Amino acid sequence: GTLLEACASIKSFKPKDAAGDASGGDGEGGGGERDFRGEKFSNKTHRSTTDPDARLCRKGDGQAAKLCHMGHALIGNRSGLVVAASVSEANGTAEGTEGLKLLDSLPKRGRRRTVGCGKGYDGKAFVKGCRERRFTPHAAARKSGGAVDGRTTRHEGHRASMVKRKRVEEPFGWARTTGLLRKLRHRGRPKAQWQFRFTAAVYNVTLMIGLAGGVA
Repeated sequence: GTLLEACASIKSFKPKDAAGDASGGDGEGGGGERDFRGEKFSNKTHRSTTDPDARLCRKGDGQAAKLCHMGHALIGNRSGLVVAASVSEANGTAEGTEGLKLLDSLPKRGRRRTVGCGKGYDGKAFVKGCRERRFTPHAAARKSGGAVDGRTTRHEGHRASMVKRKRVEEPFGWARTTGLLRKLRHRGRPKAQWQFRFTAAVYNVTLMIGLAGGVA
């Protein structure tokens, strides 16, 4: 999963029960000054008037909070091609929930398969869901509180997955630079998902050209 900055300004993030700008700025959030000092923001109490589907979140401690959607991608660990992609609400449980949905979108096979992923997926619900779908969850194990233990991490396949899983950063990086997804250009989750999936498809085309020996 990766955060996608929404096509909405922080000025549009207003209390849900307020018709206008509670801070005395431009009621439409379009260019007027607004004093944020002392104001507390929460997704429970506030919503963007520009993109109501966006949620306020931050990538890490010390970074500025922005209105975002969350993009999800599933890639093949040999080719690096994106085989499934989606956009969801940006929240703390979206990665695991959407991850299982992406696995459900794959063709069914008789043999077990593995899925490599980061620490954010090392939770009971995701690990259990993977096993029910005949996937072995090769998640990066948390130091404490995780569901993946030595029964999985002791195998060479898990170590290989820890290397391969990082390839998902390649389409994410391409999407932000060449794919122009550093900030979304459409409002609302359906349009954001269309833009994200279209960009993933274009990434696959450029990658396939390179795999075929051409110049992408």
